[in-house]
Amino acid sequence: MTDLPTLPSGFQLGTATASYQIEGAVDVDGRGPSVWDTFCATPGKTLNGESGAVACDHYHRMPEDVALIKELGSDVYRFSIAWPRVLPTGTGTPNTAGLDFYDRLVDELVAAGVTPAVTLYHWDLPQALQDAGGWQNRDTAHRMAEYAAVVADRLGDRVGMWMPLNEPVVVTLLGHALGLHAPGLTLGFDSLPVAHHQLLAHGLSVQALRAAGASNIGIANNHVPVWPASSSPEDEAAAGLFDLIYNRLFADPLLLGAYPEGFAEAMPGPVAEDLEVIATPLDWYGVNYYCPMVVGAPGTATAASPVAGGMPTPPEIGFELRELLGRETTDFGWPIVPEALTEVLTEMAARYPALPPVWITESGCSYHDVVDPDGAVHDDRRITYHDAHLRAVLRAIDAGVDVRGYLAWSLLDNFEWAEGYRERFGLVHVDYDTLARTPKDSFAWFQRLAAGRG
Repeated sequence: MTDLPTLPSGFQLGTATASYQIEGAVDVDGRGPSVWDTFCATPGKTLNGESGAVACDHYHRMPEDVALIKELGSDVYRFSIAWPRVLPTGTGTPNTAGLDFYDRLVDELVAAGVTPAVTLYHWDLPQALQDAGGWQNRDTAHRMAEYAAVVADRLGDRVGMWMPLNEPVVVTLLGHALGLHAPGLTLGFDSLPVAHHQLLAHGLSVQALRAAGASNIGIANNHVPVWPASSSPEDEAAAGLFDLIYNRLFADPLLLGAYPEGFAEAMPGPVAEDLEVIATPLDWYGVNYYCPMVVGAPGTATAASPVAGGMPTPPEIGFELRELLGRETTDFGWPIVPEALTEVLTEMAARYPALPPVWITESGCSYHDVVDPDGAVHDDRRITYHDAHLRAVLRAIDAGVDVRGYLAWSLLDNFEWAEGYRERFGLVHVDYDTLARTPKDSFAWFQRLAAGRG
């Protein structure tokens, strides 16, 4: 592929990671345990019983990784801070060694000419807070605001972008409704308070960040276009329900100050007062996109519309996920549908007239890459993926959506949660035996893309 997407003037490029997926060093320098440490230690919860205990050992190899970020030509590097590394029990006296690590990381990035973009919560809740009720407990929202203030006090003078939460929908659905992620609860619709308390934590954290002098604050929300499995009323209704739960439940409160009809009554109160906090205005809005969802009514799957294997759902939840047939997939089995990213962005702009500027805070693909005998990693399919998805963003911009940047998931191959180390999303290959980093062909492509903006 020779021609590169022509990006608008000022359009920003970068990559993203998450603390538990890359840092390792889980019992080093005073870090406390997180729900993911506990989940991974529970037999049968992750592929091959794998965990983030070592991961990419970014904690000890951070300068090497920042050098790669600089070499890549990144404008922005999005990373998350491990709450239990900063506050080992989730509250109380900060852990100086943990804060020192992130202080050094931010300094390294600034010296490299890269804007630090901080996610405060990328799923690694301190286990001590989970023991006190976790996201089912309203108090956790207030503890997160305290944590936000601690981090902003130390790093706020140099961090260029902030996002309190990453994908609260995934924490709610996979972690608390279906039990596939930490903390492994199977609450079904009783997980709705988890959604509310995360959103409240977000609003309180935005306020705490601004009170500490931080600015340029958004969120990283996962969004998908939802396509009914058929034109039947049952499938249409199931798809509508899934859209409400997956997309609107986590965007409407932030951007409209209200829950979708019928959901406010299911939330712990005081809902009206909380919504005023949740809807604290944002400077930008982050969209994480991977693939569309095809949804049908429970128990109505057919050979032409089979059940998808990635997210099993009990019938009482009211929808069933189906496979999208006839599309190329990644090695993770996710369909590759770049035009659906254009659909997500244009629908967001139409649904939310006051939508702030948008960032693609994650987009990426897993292929089971290997280092070839020539010492290189030839991942042409990843280049094709990012090329197509950047062009999908450009089509949304042409349609009037104000998109400011694109962050590729991910800088490094890393621990892919319950899927362990099989899935590789990185622009840089990681040998998990030696921890050697090998930039892939997609890394060189991204370099050319960044340099080609003139």
